[in-house]
Amino acid sequence: MRLYSAVCDSEIVVIRMPASAVELSCGGRPMTVDSARISTVTEPGPDGGTRLGKRYVDTESGLEVLCTRAGAGALAVDGRPLTIKAAQALPASD
Repeated sequence: MRLYSAVCDSEIVVIRMPASAVELSCGGRPMTVDSARISTVTEPGPDGGTRLGKRYVDTESGLEVLCTRAGAGALAVDGRPLTIKAAQALPASD
């Protein structure tokens, strides 16, 4: 599923859906399935907003999303900020 921010340029693709219904927001406003912006007022992210190509996760709900277009808003699910998923360490090839 592709979702768009209502307040900034952020676009995401949902990689893993949570088991229960959640509200996904960007910049303090719910994300939408259409690309029309309703406002330009955003809650800036602590790390400068969403970053292109990064995966964001919520460990409590199991939600995982991929940022396909960067923006200034912070991603959150049910009011909890999403965190960038850490890269997995590759095994040594000695």
